[in-house]
Amino acid sequence: MAFVSTFRRISAGSNSLSYSPSSLVRYCSTLTSPKLFVSGLSRLTTNEKLQDAFAPFGELVDARVITDRETGRSKGFGFVTYATLEDAEKAKEGMNAKFLDGWVIFVDPARPREPRRPLEQETQSSSGSGFTTNKTIGWCK
Repeated sequence: MAFVSTFRRISAGSNSLSYSPSSLVRYCSTLTSPKLFVSGLSRLTTNEKLQDAFAPFGELVDARVITDRETGRSKGFGFVTYATLEDAEKAKEGMNAKFLDGWVIFVDPARPREPRRPLEQETQSSSGSGFTTNKTIGWCK
């Protein structure tokens, strides 16, 4: 879209090709949300370390390392949310393939969460009599 309008200006003879950096980010950005997915995190990276690493790029809304429910250890990825798309784009360019806590991290746009599928019931597990089939034991109540 921006290319077409620029091409029209050039072909019409207009020399006004001035763009502000924020307008270039808006037209050239692949981001649709200010939320970023950060992968490759060390098990030692905490929410505070992630926030400190991404704070210089703009106004941070949230920085969260995803942890295992049972052990509390980091799963090796997290999410960073900025106030604006421009800040998120600067952070993506500035932090992608950089070191954090000794590990190379990768920053990508976050995708919407996919809905979970319900657990599939086996068609042969219920006979209608209140008993179910257990593959390892046989019949059980």
